[in-house]
Amino acid sequence: MKKILFLLFLVVSIHELSAQAVYQPYSYQFYQKLSGEVYNPNTRIHSSLKPFFIDDSLLRDKSTLLLSMGADSTRQSWVSRKLFQEHLLDIRKEDYTVYADFLPDFQIGRDASGKKTTYLNTRGYQVGGTIGKKFSFYTSGFENQGRFASYYDDYINKNKVVPGQSYDRSFGKLTKDWSYVTATISYTPIKYLNITAGYDKTFIGDGYRSLLLSDFSSPTPFLKLTGNLGNVQYMAMWTSMQDPGATKLSYDAGNRKKGGVFHYLDWNVNNRLSIGFFDSIVWAQTDEAGNRRGFDWGYANPIIFLRPVEASSGSPDNALIGFTSKYKFMKELVAYGQFSLDEFEAKNFFSSSGSSRNKYGWQLGVRGADVFKVDGLNYLLEYNTAKPYTFSSRTRIGNYANYNEPLAHPMGANFREVVGLLNYSYKRFDFSGELMYAKYGLDIAGQNYGKNIFEPYTDAVQPTGNYTTQGIRTDLFYAEGRVAYVINPKYNLRFELGGILRRESNSLGKNNTGLITFGLRSSFRNLYSDF
Repeated sequence: MKKILFLLFLVVSIHELSAQAVYQPYSYQFYQKLSGEVYNPNTRIHSSLKPFFIDDSLLRDKSTLLLSMGADSTRQSWVSRKLFQEHLLDIRKEDYTVYADFLPDFQIGRDASGKKTTYLNTRGYQVGGTIGKKFSFYTSGFENQGRFASYYDDYINKNKVVPGQSYDRSFGKLTKDWSYVTATISYTPIKYLNITAGYDKTFIGDGYRSLLLSDFSSPTPFLKLTGNLGNVQYMAMWTSMQDPGATKLSYDAGNRKKGGVFHYLDWNVNNRLSIGFFDSIVWAQTDEAGNRRGFDWGYANPIIFLRPVEASSGSPDNALIGFTSKYKFMKELVAYGQFSLDEFEAKNFFSSSGSSRNKYGWQLGVRGADVFKVDGLNYLLEYNTAKPYTFSSRTRIGNYANYNEPLAHPMGANFREVVGLLNYSYKRFDFSGELMYAKYGLDIAGQNYGKNIFEPYTDAVQPTGNYTTQGIRTDLFYAEGRVAYVINPKYNLRFELGGILRRESNSLGKNNTGLITFGLRSSFRNLYSDF
């Protein structure tokens, strides 16, 4: 173990920190406000590994500006300052800082299609800070009750989990009840090494979705080593995950456990071009016979290629490799992409036979910041697809998923998707819009056509002749718009008006949703409803 730690200090590449790094929870809606700096061709900021520890001077200045938007130095009242421009608790000393906030999320809505009233009653908190220049911490927690639109309700009842958060304690009742927590501790013992441990999510990519590792599923315990060496950023991360849907071995054992190890290397070739390499292994900690495997020490080395190690063990686990790239033509036009390879069978791959063993997905997108020279006007247009059976495994417990949800794209596999987003911020007003169209194939009469990644790919409906969207061809159209007025930017307290139109249709029928919501909201959580 001492040798491994010594290697971590010598080899794992980390960006030199000249000031305290500030943890910024990942939210697409907030991070896109940093796009002008992140995707500027004159900078070499590593953009694809999120959440950020904001230590770069450009990001730090922009983040400080955003989190202080509309601050008024003439406010004298304590209540006025805390409500409109300050943390509820904010202590800043020479050798440590601490801040804390109450985070409400109260919404009321009406689903016109389902003729039902929806609501969300969330009481949350966040606490963060630094100790010296090497240690930082952040935690948040939320207690929630709510009623949702029918399609969202159906998802919770089927998967027993509120999307991206936690299990539903109501066990199928109309009013859902759940918790959501995160916690991270970050330590920088030397300028070339950062160690982060906690309970949170990680996102890899420059787009809205990720086909490698996304923040769609629930938070997990993890140990992460991250950083830069010149133009190279490298991450090694170990996680412990669960599969509540897998058959329990005993009542006392609880949910079945699975482990995951992830490596990601991002290389800024120059100011405009970046390329990255990703690999991961997911394994069951206990097999179907109840034999406990535990942690595989072959995966402990943070700088080794994982697939050869997995193969040397007899290929018992689920290996995934991937590639990323982006090119900054200008900050108004950035092209990016991903390719994920779950399994490869050369003979059938090059013959285009539609083998169930050839499992891969890819992404291609463009995005831009400050479009038409308008500060705060940002866009993204993205295409995603995954072949049938991608991310599945020989057993349910070994698939590429966590807590009954995919680790990558929310739709699993056997789909095609186009998504576009537009965001504009003016002073304390935020405007956002999304259009998404997807088509995918559902299973027929219990036969596995490849969308459900929790079904073993060994049960494929046919060994060859498979194609994307096979099965019950389903079309999904999703449109969403939001207008918000930010009351306090420090913890994103805002009044928000939103609307969703959703239409899902196939040969079996239609499922329509027309939802309008209004509420007092807070926090920087990234939660999805577009699935």
